[in-house]
Amino acid sequence: MNLKNKKILVTGGASFIGSHLVDSLVDLGCKVRVVDDLSSGKKENLQEHLIKKRIEFIKGDLLTEKTLKKSFKNIDLVFHLAAVHGGRGFVDLHQAESSTNFALDNLVFRSCLKAGVEKIVFASSGCVYPNFLQKDPKKKVYLTEEMVGPPYDSDNIYGWAKLMAEKSLVAYRQTWGIKTASCRFFTVYGERGVENHAIISFIARAFIKQNPFLIWGNGQQVRNWTYVGDIVKGLILTAQKIDNGQAINLGTNERIKVIDAVQEIFRLTNFYPKIKFMPQMPTGPYNRVADNQLAKKLLGWEPQVFFKDGLKRTLDWYFANKKPAEVKKNLKEKLTNR
Repeated sequence: MNLKNKKILVTGGASFIGSHLVDSLVDLGCKVRVVDDLSSGKKENLQEHLIKKRIEFIKGDLLTEKTLKKSFKNIDLVFHLAAVHGGRGFVDLHQAESSTNFALDNLVFRSCLKAGVEKIVFASSGCVYPNFLQKDPKKKVYLTEEMVGPPYDSDNIYGWAKLMAEKSLVAYRQTWGIKTASCRFFTVYGERGVENHAIISFIARAFIKQNPFLIWGNGQQVRNWTYVGDIVKGLILTAQKIDNGQAINLGTNERIKVIDAVQEIFRLTNFYPKIKFMPQMPTGPYNRVADNQLAKKLLGWEPQVFFKDGLKRTLDWYFANKKPAEVKKNLKEKLTNR
């Protein structure tokens, strides 16, 4: 699909990732509509586009018929990023809220079908992968797309909702012919990120000079943090090249321990506090790293930003845009909420 001049809807388009996607779509010459209830997204993320009237913005809840009717009319392509979501604290502690995504995704997909949308690209997650594959941080495990299969063991209700949405899109393609694809995100970070995700929370702790510096778990959790700019490029390539419901990993293959990420933040900020580990707090799987060979093969995509470079960009943005007193006041609540 050639995206230039296409009419594109981004659900959740005022969010961290969604707003970066809107930036790129506008640059490509797309006609962009954003729908967001602003429960976690921020209108200020789209401020420049709104001032210059580059995009159409709908504030509304996609669980309501009124918003659904307005959002999908005359749209060619939908990037579905809207979700009830948060970081590890939210995923573990807000199961009932996360279950809302089952209804949300179904309503969005049905609305696309009714409105004659040509294609849906869905923001899925590494949370679809079986927990039992991700327990030992000493093993070099790279999660390949086909590992999501019987026996299923997704990460909390949030992960199950993402998995069911992926499978629904495959069925939509097979039954009704609508073009679909899913992108599995792996721990995204970058400018406009929020403190309920690990990297931004670590940067926030350094910003307010928290001492002792709190780390959930024992610091040995392995992740592959992926820079938001790379994620956006992967989403756009998926829209251009994948039609058959395929789910594709968008993640780096850098294996980085939580403690090593924290130590790099200490180095960048010249702040070396005592560390207090908190094993009683939510930690997620201890070994989650993507295999991105399928993305290389089908999309010609691979991450361009190494973690240390993306971390420096993100830290510089945070320190330039945040106020210590405000961060200190709100950090505890943000760690477990949206």
